[in-house]
Amino acid sequence: MGRLSELLKQLTDISQTPDIQLKKYLGQGKKVIGCFPPYVPEELAAAAGMVPMGIWGSGLEPVRAKAYLPSFCCPIMHSSLEMGLDGTVKGLSAVMIPALCDALRCITQNWKVGVKEIPVIPVTYPQNRKKAGLEFLESEYHLILKKLEEIAGREVEKTALEETLDLYNRHSKVMMDFAETANQHLDIITPFVRHAVMKSAWFMEKAEHLELVKEVTEELRKRDPIVWKGKKVVLTGILAEPAELLAILEECHIAVVGDDLAQESRQYRTPIPDGRDGIERLAEQWGQRNCSLIHDTGKRRIIQMREAAENTGATGVIVCMMKFCDPEEYDAPLIGKLMGNSDISVLNLEIDQQAGSMEQLRTRIETFAEMI
Repeated sequence: MGRLSELLKQLTDISQTPDIQLKKYLGQGKKVIGCFPPYVPEELAAAAGMVPMGIWGSGLEPVRAKAYLPSFCCPIMHSSLEMGLDGTVKGLSAVMIPALCDALRCITQNWKVGVKEIPVIPVTYPQNRKKAGLEFLESEYHLILKKLEEIAGREVEKTALEETLDLYNRHSKVMMDFAETANQHLDIITPFVRHAVMKSAWFMEKAEHLELVKEVTEELRKRDPIVWKGKKVVLTGILAEPAELLAILEECHIAVVGDDLAQESRQYRTPIPDGRDGIERLAEQWGQRNCSLIHDTGKRRIIQMREAAENTGATGVIVCMMKFCDPEEYDAPLIGKLMGNSDISVLNLEIDQQAGSMEQLRTRIETFAEMI
């Protein structure tokens, strides 16, 4: 496939080797800010001329982190803290950590004690997303911006922030365009490849990633759409890892035609709205996001998930339930109820980045494939 294969390989390699990307940026003399999931104002770091880089855990087995976290803590937090303690992310100028769940609240303090050489910038989000809450968030963002400016050694001009927000909006649009176009080429964009394209965005400067994904989409559009004869599903959860999970989907001829994953489409489906200034725009975006970790009595994300399944012809939803993730677990019964009313089958899988035997998952996915 020539150029398309080259692009997909490049994005896949980057998604699997963030440590190499970190060394590359540090070697270029750039300052890098670690960004814990699921949301931090990385746009502020980018506007200050620094590189925001995601920290989404890894498949490594935590050793040092066990002295700081209980065994029933989220695997992403275990491995992310381990990356700080063992020097994997050495060279970061700071990390931004959102206090959105009990595990993340602990991590801000654990990191401060265990990884003293990398400063912590806590991000406090209001769950009240009406006027008073968003005004508070604006003040929080101003404080964070000052800390980032001190690290960068420069002030962020208003025009620089506005240009950065516009760049992020363009990137989000390109990502959603890719996801839509990918559904016409499910023979090429396998579950693993789709995940790699999405995940690689966390480890690259947005302008660079935008151009690569835009080219991928253009290359796909040059090819005739195919009729997928396998099964179609929508994924939901925090993330869909390890890679072995995605490989099993492919083996079962199951294509991913949409997602409500915090690591993937949840990041891009809510554009940064217009406003009087950049800080206000970022706060307003928070008010419009839909996520299991954000208070939303209407559970709009589940409705969006059902609509995505219906619009793409998906007959199943796979809930990638991150082990010990309370916010996701609270929503699981509601997902089953709403999908059941639409004749869409639901499979709940317990996800652990530190994968052991995959045979139980394989059996359940194989059975699910026969049902949908």
